[in-house]
Parts: sequence; structure tokens; C-alpha cells
Amino acid sequence: MTPRRRRIFLAVALAVVALPAAAVARFTLFAPTFDVPSIALAPEYQDAALLARAWALPAAATYGGTIDYQSNGSVCGPTSLANAFRSLHEPAATVDAVLAGSGRCWTGACIFGLTLDELAEVARAKTGRTVSVLRDLTAEQFRAELLRANDPARRYVINFHRGLLFGKGVGHHSPIGGYLEDRDLVFVLDVNEKFRPWLVARARLFAAMDSVDSSSGRKRGLLLIE
Repeated sequence: MTPRRRRIFLAVALAVVALPAAAVARFTLFAPTFDVPSIALAPEYQDAALLARAWALPAAATYGGTIDYQSNGSVCGPTSLANAFRSLHEPAATVDAVLAGSGRCWTGACIFGLTLDELAEVARAKTGRTVSVLRDLTAEQFRAELLRANDPARRYVINFHRGLLFGKGVGHHSPIGGYLEDRDLVFVLDVNEKFRPWLVARARLFAAMDSVDSSSGRKRGLLLIE
């Protein structure tokens, strides 16, 4: 190997190591903080009885009471798709299968994450189902979608800002398991194992979704697979 080729090889190798490390640092060490009460302090957050009710909802039940968790902080989008596809008995039921041929996240990390539109592009390449991006929703439009979230023929993945819910964090994707209408609570199947599935008041989740993703300059929103 010539000295020039050796330098190129080393530069590429360093980039392969450094870029995923930068992504991990962004999601952990340098996550922004917000002056909001954490939803983890709410009594309904992971109440056992309410979670049992939520897991029994028609769409949530298709997940079989289990979630496959993300391997690092940047792959929440592909992990959410893998879980949703698994619940629909689609072939692309793992993160590797979701990303295969997409040209994305080839280092093992989705550098700085995927935007909602990028995630939709990946989803459309892996299913014959209709994949729609729903953004710029009003609070009432959001509620109307949640009223359909218990339909076992539909799957929703929500893109929200974790910091606006927990006081610290960045943008995140996770499937919506369903909606407890009588309690106005949304069941979020968080793909981060540190958090695990939880329940949140609809208004708080809407506020976290109705925020701008700095990576795209556009509002966050919902990904609908039907």
C-alpha cells in the first residue's frame, strides 16, 4: 500500500469510528435541557393497571407485549419501523432488514438520526402498504388520528422531542401502541430500553410533536402505515 493510499485508508477508518461516536455523544452527553415537569412524575406514566389496559388495545396487542429496543440512540426510527412491521407480519421485521439497500446508517448509526421524511422513504421501500407523513396537525386533528390508532390495520410512528416531555433529550421516534380515550392517554411504545413503554396525556405529547426538527427545518409529526 502506498503512503497516499494508507493515509486515505486511515482517514476513512477514523471517520467510520468518529461519526457514530459523535452521534452517540449528541444523544447522551450533550442532550439539551428544558424547564418542564417530566412526565415520568405523572401517576399514569407507567401505572401497571393502565399499562395492562393499553397492551390489550387491538393494535397494541399485535406487538405481543414485547418491543425490540434500539441498539444506539440514533437508530430509533429504523427500530420503530422494525417493530411496526413485525406487528404487521411484514418481512422487514428487524433493523438490518429495514435498512438493507437504503444506503442509510451503513456505519451502524444513523448520524444525527433520520428525519420523519427520511424515515418515510425507508418505510416505502420495504412495504407495499401506504405510508403517509402527517405533519402540521392541529390538536383536534391529532386527536382524530389517535381515535384511529386502535385499529389493528393501522400503525403510527410518532416523531417527538423527548426534552419537551422529560426535561432533557432530543428528537425521537417510537410507535404509538394505542389510545385510552376515556383517560385521554396515549400509549407510546418507546424503543429506548432506558424508558420502555409509557403513557402520556395527549396534550403533552402533541406539544412534543408540534415542534420543529432542526435537521429538516420542518415540524415533527406522525408516520402512518396502513
